[in-house]
Amino acid sequence: MTKIVIADDHRVVRSGLRMVLDREDDLEVVAEAGNVADARRYVRAHRPEVLILDLNMPGDASLPAIPALLEESPGTRVVVLTMQEDPAFARDALRAGASAYVMKEAADDELVQAVRAAASGGTFLNPQLGARIAAAPAEPSGPPDDLTDREVEILRLIALGHTNSVIAEQLYLSVRTVESHRAHIQHKIRLTSRAELVGYALEHGLMAV
Repeated sequence: MTKIVIADDHRVVRSGLRMVLDREDDLEVVAEAGNVADARRYVRAHRPEVLILDLNMPGDASLPAIPALLEESPGTRVVVLTMQEDPAFARDALRAGASAYVMKEAADDELVQAVRAAASGGTFLNPQLGARIAAAPAEPSGPPDDLTDREVEILRLIALGHTNSVIAEQLYLSVRTVESHRAHIQHKIRLTSRAELVGYALEHGLMAV
């Protein structure tokens, strides 16, 4: 049985998704969340195989939360469900760690397939959107702001939600050294808040480095 948590801020959407999933004997919805904070709480409590995550919800942003969700529950796979047809959103979601990207308008036909693919360790992308991504010009890879390899590593860990002390422990550095690197990063990319750093890391594909 594949356990599923649904996260969408519209109750009627959650009810519709549950109806689609409840028709399948091997799928079980164990919780419903209306925001990212509740989604994280239910994922920690239930350790589902799949989290269906709406990309646009009030409160904490969904996209930057994906790496933290995966870190908190490594056995959980994320299926993004959205109205966003822009290939850039799909790229960012997959870079952040999502296993599937499904358009809400096609959920009746694609959601079960996406959930099963994600639960088995595979990926799923809306076919029309996949074709648009393939046809789009290749994006430049890597950060454009002259970051060093060490700074990229530290920026990625910051974006994943680690504190300076945890980063120092993981990289065998002093906390003061990590703080110095962080200051250099912020100066180079001209961003300071954690949300801005997360957005930068996602934009430049650093989460999977």
